[in-house]
Amino acid sequence: MVGRRVGNAVTRNRVRRRLRHLMRDRVGGLPGGMLVVARANTSASSADFHRLGRDLDRCLAKVEEERR
Repeated sequence: MVGRRVGNAVTRNRVRRRLRHLMRDRVGGLPGGMLVVARANTSASSADFHRLGRDLDRCLAKVEEERR
């Protein structure tokens, strides 16, 4: 989910596409039946692709840790 606070339509769509691509690579490693909602905050608009990936990995690891 990418809200208006992230930026204008072009910026929001760029962040949305990047998150979708990053999740595509990671969804296979998630436990079966798990639902994930990724919500971008305002700093996502200035983050490059690699930083978004690192942040997403950190968040997914935290969720996995809490799940245990």
